[in-house]
Amino acid sequence: MDRQLISSGSPWELTVGYSRAVRVGKRLFVAGTAPQFDDGQCPADPAAQARRCFEIIGNALSDAGASFADVVRTRMYLIDAADFPAIASVHGEVFHDIRPANTTVVVAALLDTRWKVEIEVEAVIVGERAPLG
Repeated sequence: MDRQLISSGSPWELTVGYSRAVRVGKRLFVAGTAPQFDDGQCPADPAAQARRCFEIIGNALSDAGASFADVVRTRMYLIDAADFPAIASVHGEVFHDIRPANTTVVVAALLDTRWKVEIEVEAVIVGERAPLG
């Protein structure tokens, strides 16, 4: 099967050796996505952070010929369980009618102390969408 690498343009992708997303056939895997803007800024509000994560994820899905409707699994990593209602509310805005499988985990820390959430998704592209390549 063909393998399509989706880049966000982050300098870390080459340094660390990863892709924002990888599509193999109709399966798409979007890497853990942090709430950081291109200029390095990060909103303090947990809901705004979740929205930023989903904005980046949405771009990766689109670049691979997919959409949020194709998402079958989400994983959210939080550093404070008290932020769950705000972050979960944004997840609900995005996935209210799609309802993918979800795992939410509270972790000790993320790579940047400003980050309150990191989100990753998996998708299965249904129907005829943009071909690989």
